Amino acid sequence: MVSRSKLKSAAGAAVNIGLAEKTRKIVIDILGTLLADEVVLYIKTRNFHWNVVAPNFSEMHQFFEGQYEALDEVFDDVAERIRSLGGRAPGSMGEFLQLTRLSEKTGQIAHAPDMVQVLLDDHERVIRSLRADIEKIAPLGDAGTEDFLTALLEEHEKMAWMLRSYLQ
Repeated sequence: MVSRSKLKSAAGAAVNIGLAEKTRKIVIDILGTLLADEVVLYIKTRNFHWNVVAPNFSEMHQFFEGQYEALDEVFDDVAERIRSLGGRAPGSMGEFLQLTRLSEKTGQIAHAPDMVQVLLDDHERVIRSLRADIEKIAPLGDAGTEDFLTALLEEHEKMAWMLRSYLQ
């Protein structure tokens, strides 16, 4: 049995939620990387919203806005999941860039179809990563995080479908 004194959160309060400290640490690390991916994807989507150039500018501008608003909720939920497990959510751009599995292309502005392809590629990368993360968490017995990641997987699949529809 793990003693309560060892189950401390990032704030110092005891965490006694039925998960061993080692398990929580593994899950928190996985979620920290996911949070970085979500924030980088959010920033790219915001960038494209601001800088889109297309004959259907207004439509694309609004489309990107809907996508970044959805991502804003997603990364907030990921950070709160980290905190609910007793961890500290990464919160600086330096941390996000160090942790992310996505690539960043600073200063490059593309036309709308290229922007859509970049975002689609990133969502598909996040989807593949979420599938792998779910497989890592399943044997740890953290059904809450497994369910949480499955819901995020479905959200990203929907967003990818919408992006893909612009390219057909």
